[in-house]
Amino acid sequence: MTTGLRPAAGPGGALGRVVRAGLVRTGDDGERCDLCAAPVPDEHRHLLDESRDSLLCLCRACTLLFDRDAAARGHYRLIPRRRLRVVDLERDGSDPRALGIPVGLAFVIPGDDGEVRARYPSPIGATRWELEPAAWCRLVARAPVLAGLTPRVEALLANTARNRREFWIVPIDDCYRLVSIVRREWTGLSGGSRVWPAVDDFFAALPDRSRRGSPLSRGVTPGGAGD
Repeated sequence: MTTGLRPAAGPGGALGRVVRAGLVRTGDDGERCDLCAAPVPDEHRHLLDESRDSLLCLCRACTLLFDRDAAARGHYRLIPRRRLRVVDLERDGSDPRALGIPVGLAFVIPGDDGEVRARYPSPIGATRWELEPAAWCRLVARAPVLAGLTPRVEALLANTARNRREFWIVPIDDCYRLVSIVRREWTGLSGGSRVWPAVDDFFAALPDRSRRGSPLSRGVTPGGAGD
C-alpha cells in the first residue's frame, strides 16, 4: 500500500535548524519579519515562499498586506489559520493503514497539481512515504471536506498512535511544529518517557487554538516547508 519510506529533504531556514537540532527558539532573541525586518509578536503568521518552498515569519503589517491575494503575485501564499476536526474519519472504524496511513502520526499536504505529499514526524525529522493516489481518494470519499484543503498550505494531520483517533485540517506550520516536538523529545529506540506526553499536549491544545484562530504560538520559528 505504501512504498519508499525514506527521510524527506529537511525543511530549510530557521525551521530546518529547529528540526535538525531538536531545539525550540523562545522568541526572546528578537525575532523579526523575514520581509521587512520589523519585530514580530510572540504569535505571528507565516508566508509560504513558493519558489524556495520555505516559510517566512511575518509582522502584523506584512500579514495585512499578504492577506490580499493580489499582493502575493503567485509567488507567496499566506499560511491560513483554519483548524478543523475531521469527524467523518474519526467515526470511521477502518484501520488507518487501510486508508493509506501506515504510522500513528502523519500529515498529508495536497499540491496544486493534485499530487499529495505525505510525511510523518520522526527522530530524524519529517520522513516521507509514498501515498498512493487511490489511498488519498479513499480518504476524500470518506471525508469530503478534505477536497477543500488549500493546496500547499493546509494539511490533513492524523494521530492514531496508542489507540488515539484524531484527524485535523491544520496549517502546515502546525505540522512542522509537531515535527520539532518529536525531534526534540524523542530518546532511545521507542521514544522515551517525554515524547508522547508532549505529543498529547500538542493535540490537546488544538481545540483551543481552533476557536481562537491562533497563528503559530511563541516558541517555534518556521523556515521551510520541506520538499
